[in-house]
Amino acid sequence: VQLQASGGGLVQAGGSLTLSCAASRRTFSTNDIGWFRQAPGKEREFVSTGRTRNTLYADSVKGRFTVSRDNAKNTVYLHMHSLKPEDTAVYVCAAGAGGVDRNNYFYWGQGTQVTVSS
Repeated sequence: VQLQASGGGLVQAGGSLTLSCAASRRTFSTNDIGWFRQAPGKEREFVSTGRTRNTLYADSVKGRFTVSRDNAKNTVYLHMHSLKPEDTAVYVCAAGAGGVDRNNYFYWGQGTQVTVSS
């Protein structure tokens, strides 16, 4: 199973970033992809599912984050806009049965740090 999140960085509040989650072809075709994040001292929390239809988003990111996919590249993207300091976290993509519950995801990639300065 190969999952790798990338694209994080330092951005000012109000700015935008796009994260990528690249998976192996098998992982991508047999699992749902989801995005989660973990801020220092906090539990890992759901951000979005990786489907482009009926996408689920956490209330905290709804209207600011969107998901897209490139099936030919086995990649899911998380487009983040109007970023806030509270979006600062390590963002991780995961593969599994999908949905908002992290227990539904069996494979976890290494995360990418997003830091939003005020």
